[in-house]
Amino acid sequence: MKKEKGKGEELADGVASPSANLNSAKPMERRKKRKELDKVRRRAVSENEESKPKLKEVESSNLASSSSGGLPEFHIGVFKDLASANSSVREAAVEKMVIELQEVQKAFDGLENKDFVDGGLKLEAEKDDGLNECAPSLRYAVRRLIRGVSSSREFARQGFALGLTLLVSTIPSIKVDSLLKLIVDVLEITSSMKGQEAKDCLLGRLFAYGALARSGRLAEEWMSDRNTPYIKEFTSHITSLAVKKRYLQEPAVSVILELIEKLPQEALLNHVLEAPGLKEWFAGAAEAGNPDALLLALKIHDKVSVDNAVFGNLLPSPFCPNKFFAADHLSSLATCLKESTFCQPRVHSVWPVLVNILLPHTLLQAEDAVSVTSSLKKHKKSRKSSSSEEEIAKNLQNFVEVIIEGSLLLSSHDRKHLAFDVLLLLLPRLRASFVPIVLSYKFVQCLMDILSTKDSWLFKVAQYFLKELSDWVNHDDVKRVAIIVALQKHSNGKFDSITRTKTIKDLMADFRTESGCTLFIQSLQNMFVDESQSSEEPSDQSQTTDDNSEIGSIEDKDSLGIVGNSDFLKTWIIESLPSILKYLKLDLEAKFGIQKEILKFLAVQGVFTASLGTEVTSFELQEKFRWPKVATSSALCRMCIEQLQLLLANAQKGEGPRALSNGLEPNDLGSYFMRFLSTLQNIPSISIFRPLEDEEENVLKKVQATETSLAREERSCGLNSASNRLHALRYLLIQLLLQVLLRPRELSEAALDLVICCRKAFPVPDLLDSSGEDDTDDASPAVMDVLVETFLQLLPQSSAPLRAAIEQVFKYFCDDVTDAGLIRMLKVLKKTVKPARHQLSEDDEDEDEDDDDDDEEDFLHIEEEDIDEAETGETGESEEQTDDSEAVTVVEEVDKESSEASDDSDGGVDDDTMFRMDKHLAHMVQQKNQAGSETAQYQLVQFKLRVLSLLEIYLHENPGKPQVILVYSNLARALVSPHTAESSEQLGQRIWGILQKKIFKAKDYPKDEKVQFSTLETSLQKSLKLASKPIKKKKLANKKQSASWNRQKMIASLAQSSTFWLLKIIDARNFPEPELQRVFDIFRGVLEGYFDSKKSQIKTELLKEIFRRRPWIAHNLFGFLLEKCASSKSEFRRVEALELVTEILKLAGPADGSGQEALKKTLKPHLSKLSHLIEVLVTNKAEKQSRRAEVRKFCSKIFQTISTLNLNKSFLKSLEPNAQALCESQFGDQFLNLKK
Repeated sequence: MKKEKGKGEELADGVASPSANLNSAKPMERRKKRKELDKVRRRAVSENEESKPKLKEVESSNLASSSSGGLPEFHIGVFKDLASANSSVREAAVEKMVIELQEVQKAFDGLENKDFVDGGLKLEAEKDDGLNECAPSLRYAVRRLIRGVSSSREFARQGFALGLTLLVSTIPSIKVDSLLKLIVDVLEITSSMKGQEAKDCLLGRLFAYGALARSGRLAEEWMSDRNTPYIKEFTSHITSLAVKKRYLQEPAVSVILELIEKLPQEALLNHVLEAPGLKEWFAGAAEAGNPDALLLALKIHDKVSVDNAVFGNLLPSPFCPNKFFAADHLSSLATCLKESTFCQPRVHSVWPVLVNILLPHTLLQAEDAVSVTSSLKKHKKSRKSSSSEEEIAKNLQNFVEVIIEGSLLLSSHDRKHLAFDVLLLLLPRLRASFVPIVLSYKFVQCLMDILSTKDSWLFKVAQYFLKELSDWVNHDDVKRVAIIVALQKHSNGKFDSITRTKTIKDLMADFRTESGCTLFIQSLQNMFVDESQSSEEPSDQSQTTDDNSEIGSIEDKDSLGIVGNSDFLKTWIIESLPSILKYLKLDLEAKFGIQKEILKFLAVQGVFTASLGTEVTSFELQEKFRWPKVATSSALCRMCIEQLQLLLANAQKGEGPRALSNGLEPNDLGSYFMRFLSTLQNIPSISIFRPLEDEEENVLKKVQATETSLAREERSCGLNSASNRLHALRYLLIQLLLQVLLRPRELSEAALDLVICCRKAFPVPDLLDSSGEDDTDDASPAVMDVLVETFLQLLPQSSAPLRAAIEQVFKYFCDDVTDAGLIRMLKVLKKTVKPARHQLSEDDEDEDEDDDDDDEEDFLHIEEEDIDEAETGETGESEEQTDDSEAVTVVEEVDKESSEASDDSDGGVDDDTMFRMDKHLAHMVQQKNQAGSETAQYQLVQFKLRVLSLLEIYLHENPGKPQVILVYSNLARALVSPHTAESSEQLGQRIWGILQKKIFKAKDYPKDEKVQFSTLETSLQKSLKLASKPIKKKKLANKKQSASWNRQKMIASLAQSSTFWLLKIIDARNFPEPELQRVFDIFRGVLEGYFDSKKSQIKTELLKEIFRRRPWIAHNLFGFLLEKCASSKSEFRRVEALELVTEILKLAGPADGSGQEALKKTLKPHLSKLSHLIEVLVTNKAEKQSRRAEVRKFCSKIFQTISTLNLNKSFLKSLEPNAQALCESQFGDQFLNLKK
């Protein structure tokens, strides 16, 4: 039973039934009557409590059988199952309850005297509830169900509401008016109720009304009586509930929506819209911020399609999407929509309705496809959108500006979250042309600010939005382009940098079609030329960002050396265009088309500028070219040219066959660029981006003419080695032409030298005519010498693409490199930062030349002091090791003031050329005396690394030439030199990598007769001397100590590998005995140093490996080794050398079988020396036990071998008696067996 009402009761009964309104005209009289009824109810409750056992007996008897009243049985236990958490249990209980009550009511209706059964449960239904036509069990069930929907126990509300719905819908005896009155009476709210109790009653009413709406009885009432008052009364009750509490607002509207779905249009107009209180509720919705009222208004209007004043200001009159989404009307609804965040994380139901009106389903995959085709038409305006599309775009613009930007983004975190959710609702219906509207400047700024701070409250929300945005793109390149352009345009090209994501990079990597790439290129071009950048919009950080997220808006502002926000975006455009090709997988023809589009843009914006206006039409190319209204900065022009160089270099590297099978023009991007360049140069209103001097203009013309002639010659000679040379030279000329534009007055002479080399290498008539010079001078240097010297002039100042072109030319011409050119390259490795040669006196120059000669004699610099320097002269550079492949790619482009070391010998080049080379070194010396002088040293290291790349190419292409030994000796000298360790650890690793992979481990090696034995002899002697040098350990810092130790190991490995390699060459040449005797003398000297000098640190393992690889050396040195071993003053060296003796005996052959004769032949001539060694070993007994064990093992092995070879007598004869006695005492039976 419910508690009674108090004096201060709120208006719980809201709108009373019509009958109640008639019975009590004044509220005060109604209150008095209710107080009297409350007293009666209290007495009834107390009496009920006293007679509770009796009532249970009566109830049990009435329900247990139908004998008293003749009604079927009804089991009240079903009410317990209605609150079960299992939905199937609840549904079964409802079904059972409804079936039993239908039978009870059917039996009740068949009774003539219904008062006979009005006992038992009548106490439960004795109140005036209007259910007089219902059986007592049914009346009890109805009241019990109404009370149950207010219970918060488990799933009671769901189960009891379902039971009430089915019961009301299946049993007509339950009258609607009685049910409405009963809901109010049973679920009364009094002033004595606490908060939770009152809340349960309110929710109970809501569920009870919802059950009535779903039952369909109200629609049946209207069908039977079109003037029924119950629909208005029901709507009024629901409205009053929505007014009471905010949390009842949305579910109350859901109940009304359940009702209107079952009612026809006439009932909605005459009953629902005319319900008391509804008009007032709608009228105050906009000001109060009631999104549910707006939702109800939109739903009702969608059903009736009639304008009505009851909606107030929520809907425009007459209603149409254009008026609804007008800026003024949306501003009036902003409060309503902002308040819809109360149901987060769920999105309020009003938003899908708004999205459906804003973007109808008529949008349009087909129209997107049409827009793709139209957007690919060059230099034509996009097709005119239909009026409906224009209206939709305008409505969407207003919605984004007023609601998203003006209301949600300027407010709390919850409302920013709602903005992301609403945009996700728009995505499935959004077409590509609307993306710039949705991804507006303010929204992108907000998105970046959130993503730039990982601890932001909305960070995961923004991440999820980006993921959904990327998934929405899928394989639609039109949408992909729109998103990339919008994000980058509003972030000045720094979206990934600010947000620390790879969103733009991943989107760009997914282009798969030629049409998509072309559309992207056109969009970037339009964005580059368009000066109305959105970045000029003022950013309101205080309104669009989260707290502590300023880092996202200011980070990387000065990361580029270009001033102005628009230049940031243009920088990204320039860098992005060539990168499209990185992940693109198209056939050669399609890829070539994309390359041409990118090339034209970079060439137009970087190389040229329009003298008159911003648009120029080329009738020859049938294209219109555009430039920005504000002149492009020189920094951007330089960047365009650099990207153009990179594009051409990548095209040369990845180009397929240069001649097509059908005989058409080959896919040669270089040829296309030169033709394009020539065409634009001939247009009077177009000029080069910077003024050219007469000399530069002359150089450019000669380079262009030379390239044209080489291209013609290449086409005429077909595919062969000459064609490859021509092709490589052409691309080098193109790269050099662009480099001349980048570096005024610096490379003109090198460009002219290259033109001369082309003329001499390919003396075709048009080249001879274009040069205007006579080359009949017989004293002029060789072509390859000039070409190498030109390369050495270009390398210090070259960009990465130019270096790649130089390496490609060198690859095809390196077979013709002369010794002078090779020496000129090798001299670079010796250079250090010191005064240039023209600043020295003649005596100094002579001394330098003498030093060079000494260097040739002592190419490894292994004097005592030098080795000490090498051990201690390490720098504090990074320990990080760089292998061969990394060393090639890690070479970065040097700055404008690059330098090159001077040379001490001209190598066949005139003094003027040499003087030009030394100017770079002089400049480096000046830099060294200034702050930050390591720049010069760094540039010199980079120059050496670039020269090493050319040498590596030479070794790869000519592994068997005699010049390889020359390269080896200079590389080894550079590796051992302390200057290398001081300058760069990377340089040493690079040299060592080339020595290992291209010389020591190469499949081929010099075997030509031109290889001089004296050179091999000297190199071998120096290698063994280097291997014998001691390693002096000094205490250094941990990092320096590690670097020093690694360097010493590398030098030791160099000595060992070079010795093996040189002996392999000597062995392959089959030199006569006199020359080989000189090799033996070298090894005798090494063994003498090993036994006689403590400074010799040569490892016995190295000597053993030499003996294994070259047995002829071991056999020759056997006797000498026995002598030195016996005469050694060092006990340690003597015992250690026994391993060498044993190794030689192993190499001679096994002691049994077929090898006996060979072993005997080796051993017999040296028995006296061997016996003397045994005598020394047994006479001078070793002090340490380990050494005595080694001696015993050796002697036992010798005794066994002699016995096997039957040399006992000869051996004993040469062994002194004293020695024999010592052998007997020390070895016992092992020696006595020799005398048997």
